[in-house]
Amino acid sequence: MITGEQKSKVNAVWDAFWSGGISNPLEVMEQITYLLFIRRLDDEQQLALNRANLTKKPITGNPFPVDRTDLSWSEFKNYAPDDMFRTIDEEVFPLIRTMRDEDSTYAHFMKDARLSIPNPGMLTKVVDLLDKIEMRDLDTKGDVYEYMLAKIASAGQNGQFRTPRHIIKLMVEMMAPEPGDTIVDPASGTCGFLVAATEYMRDHHAAEINSSKGAKHFHHNMFHGFDFDNTMLRIGSMNMLLHGVEQPDIRYRDSLAEANSGDAGAYSLVLANPPFAGSLDYENTAKDLQQIVKTKKTELLFLALFLRLLKPGGRAAVIVPDGVLFGSSKAHKALRKMLVDDHKLDAVVKLPSGVFKPYAGVSTAILFFTKTNSGGTEHVWFYDVQADGFSLDDKRIALLDSENLGPLAELTNDEHVKNNLPDVLARWAERDGTELERERTEQSFCVPRNAIEEQGYDLSLNRYKEIVHDEVEHRAPEEILDELAKLELDIQTGLAELRQMLAGGAK
Repeated sequence: MITGEQKSKVNAVWDAFWSGGISNPLEVMEQITYLLFIRRLDDEQQLALNRANLTKKPITGNPFPVDRTDLSWSEFKNYAPDDMFRTIDEEVFPLIRTMRDEDSTYAHFMKDARLSIPNPGMLTKVVDLLDKIEMRDLDTKGDVYEYMLAKIASAGQNGQFRTPRHIIKLMVEMMAPEPGDTIVDPASGTCGFLVAATEYMRDHHAAEINSSKGAKHFHHNMFHGFDFDNTMLRIGSMNMLLHGVEQPDIRYRDSLAEANSGDAGAYSLVLANPPFAGSLDYENTAKDLQQIVKTKKTELLFLALFLRLLKPGGRAAVIVPDGVLFGSSKAHKALRKMLVDDHKLDAVVKLPSGVFKPYAGVSTAILFFTKTNSGGTEHVWFYDVQADGFSLDDKRIALLDSENLGPLAELTNDEHVKNNLPDVLARWAERDGTELERERTEQSFCVPRNAIEEQGYDLSLNRYKEIVHDEVEHRAPEEILDELAKLELDIQTGLAELRQMLAGGAK
């Protein structure tokens, strides 16, 4: 968690861009990403020098030419504005563009880097402000960058690039990644799901991922993210780098396209919030996906993609629009039947419709399933999330103190009403135990596979949830009629007395 002082420094960087005329939040984030990458090269240089001094061998791994120390952040940050601007624009940026030949995800995405800060004064101000932000340890680096990414979401239409962090954390905690997992997000954006998975691994499996074999897998083979927006790929790559992953597989790919079908069965865990809206032409879509489900709907195609990407026994936690759960088209029904009959559908967690506000009010759910190719669904666990810790209007104001937000908080019953996520996580662990005994009137319950089949494989929670109506005692009709007759008599008597009084007054 970054401090208020650090937040103020980050805010000052953003204000410098906005006051300088760069108002597109993605462009701001892209320029910050470039500059942070350049700043990090100083760390690589120092590491190379220290290694050479220690081993008494020639310097290797130095990102700068031996005779060009003037290109390092620690040197040019002290230059006069015009000299700094010229050095960064004409020499440093060309340098990072030529790093694409290195075996580095980050170098690859710097190949078309360009400086769009318009003048020396603004560049000097931004460099000075970034230099004052502490990014010494791994947690601070990651938290600072996450706070910067949150500012993308607060800037309007770009919010769709960011799934709420507490929802991501819930999904990762429920999936509980293991050191041997190979994790993929085929619509990775800023890599929020992959970052949360790295944090989970450090919290729960630190010894395994720091061993020689475990470290190699963690840094080179564990994390895979695909997107077809190069800006998002640059930002996502930097996000992973600042969270301590040296060589994740973050690359350009249209995940639904015909050309990208060579990694079927390659992954053990899918974590994703794929694009909901839109449809594709059959010609542009991978034929093997159309064999799974013949449709143009992207939300259905992505579910088919997840099944293709997973190895047998692989698991998935993915966000889908509610229409996937009850849509009546042939493709909708076929895909739900496939999840229930051919694989193991573990759970449907319904989210409140305000979770993605103010950017979208669409109702969503999280699907949890395991690829088996041989069935295995005995029952499906449902949970009706009614509160996620924030107001469900456009303001999304926290309803509890920060320590009581998210899925790991310890809450009282009164606090649970405002944040259901810890209860979701706790009851998920009991989905094959005590949850089987819960009534369908409860917030969570299990539904047998045969009951789902009887309902035409409808997976909407309201199809199975039972509502308890308060018993109301109604009076007998005769009693009501007698009372009405008495009231009528009283009214007529009152009117007669009023007429008599008025007649007496007239005399």
